[in-house]
Amino acid sequence: MIRTLLRGWRFALPAFLLLSTSSAHAADGSSTIDAGDTAWMLVSTALVLFMMIPGLALFYAGLVNSRNVLSIFMQCFALTCVMSLVWLACGYSLSFSDGNGFIGGLNELFMNGLTADATRPDCPQIPKVLHFSYQMMFFLITPGLFIGAFAERMKFSAIMVFSVLWSLLVYAPCCYGVWHKAGAFLGLTGVQDLAGGIVVHITAGVAALVACIMVGPRKGFPHTPFVPHNLVLTITGAAMLWVGWFGFNGGSQLHANGAAAMTLTVTHLSACTASVVWMGIEWVKNGKPSVLGIATGSIAGLAAITPASGVVGPVGALAIGATSAMLCWAACAKLKQKFQYDDSLDVFGVHGVGGFVGTILLAVFGTKGFAGGLADFSIGEQLVTQSLAALYTIILSGVVSIALLVLISKTIGLRVNEPQEREGLDLAEHGESAYNS
Repeated sequence: MIRTLLRGWRFALPAFLLLSTSSAHAADGSSTIDAGDTAWMLVSTALVLFMMIPGLALFYAGLVNSRNVLSIFMQCFALTCVMSLVWLACGYSLSFSDGNGFIGGLNELFMNGLTADATRPDCPQIPKVLHFSYQMMFFLITPGLFIGAFAERMKFSAIMVFSVLWSLLVYAPCCYGVWHKAGAFLGLTGVQDLAGGIVVHITAGVAALVACIMVGPRKGFPHTPFVPHNLVLTITGAAMLWVGWFGFNGGSQLHANGAAAMTLTVTHLSACTASVVWMGIEWVKNGKPSVLGIATGSIAGLAAITPASGVVGPVGALAIGATSAMLCWAACAKLKQKFQYDDSLDVFGVHGVGGFVGTILLAVFGTKGFAGGLADFSIGEQLVTQSLAALYTIILSGVVSIALLVLISKTIGLRVNEPQEREGLDLAEHGESAYNS
C-alpha cells in the first residue's frame, strides 16, 4: 500500500510543482496572457478563416453558372493568400498602430520584432501575434464579400489589384478609427461596431454597388434569367458561414466570458429570425418558400447583427433580424429591379443594407432599459453618431472605389471580352473546368 502511494506521488509531485510555478508566474505580474481567452481566440481565428474558405467560396460558387464555378473558388483562395501577405507587410500596421487622425502608422511593417509572448495594451489577455492573426481574417474576407457583385465578368487581375488597393485605402482607415482608436472615427467619438457592420459590411457593400455598375451588367441582363447552378453548394456554404460567424462576432469580444456568450446567442437568434421572415415573405409572395431565400435571409440577419451583437439582448436581436430580412429582401427583389444594376449575387442588397440596418438599430436596441440593451448611451445621440459614421463610410468607400476602378479600367482593364464571358471564366481565365462532360 505504502509502495503504491509513493509511486503515485512520484508522478503527482512534478505536476503539482508545474502548476505551482504556473500560478506564481501569473501572480507576479510577469504575464497577463489568459489561457482561456487565448484558446477561444485561437478557435475564433480558425472559424473566421472557415467563413472564407470554404464557406463564402461555396456560397457564391453555387449561385453562378457552372462555367464560372472555379473562378469563384480561385478568387476566394487567392484573396486569402494575397491579403494575408499584405496584412503582414503593411495592413496590420496601417490598421492597428498609432498614426494620424485618418490612418495608422508604419511602425509595425512586417511585424518586425514580434515575439510569441508580446501583448497589446488594449487586449493584454491574448498574445499580440494572435490579435494579428485574428484581425487578418477580417482583412481577407472583406474583399471576398464584394467579388459576388461582379461575378462572371471581371478580370482576375483587376479583382486582385482592386482588392489590395481598396483594402489599404478604405478598410484600413475604417478599422483604425473604429477598432484601434475605439470609436474615434473621422472626427466622431463613441462609434459602436463590435465586429464590422461599418468596417466590413458597409464598406464592402458600397464597393460592390459601385463596382457592379462600373464593370457593367452580365450579357443578357436583365432579360435573361441567371439561375444558380447548384443550390446544394450554396446552402452548404451558408451553413458554414453561420457557424463561422460565431467566431466573427463572439471572438470580437476578445474574451471567453459572458459577453462573448451573449454575443454568440444574439448572433444566432438574429439569423434565425431573418431566415424565418424571409421565408415567410417568399411563401406569401410566391406561394412557396425557397432554399435560396432561407439561405439569403440567414446571411442578412448575420450581417445586420454584426455591429450590434455586443450591445443588444435577445429581444433586440429578434427586432434587428426581422427588420434586416424585410429591408434586404426589398433591396434584392425590388430596388435592384427598379434601378437595373446587376449586383450578381446581391452583395449590396444583403451586406450593404444589412450592415447599415444593424449599425443604425444598435442605437435603439442597444441602450439599457430598452429591449434588454446592454450599453449606457442616449438613443438620440448614438443615432446621430451611428448615422454619421455610416455616411462617412459610404462616402469613403464610394469615392475610393470609383477612383480605383477608373484607374484600373484605363490600365489593365476591368472586364473580360465578350467571347471570354460566353466561354466562362473557368476556361478563359484559368484554363480549367469544374465539370467534365
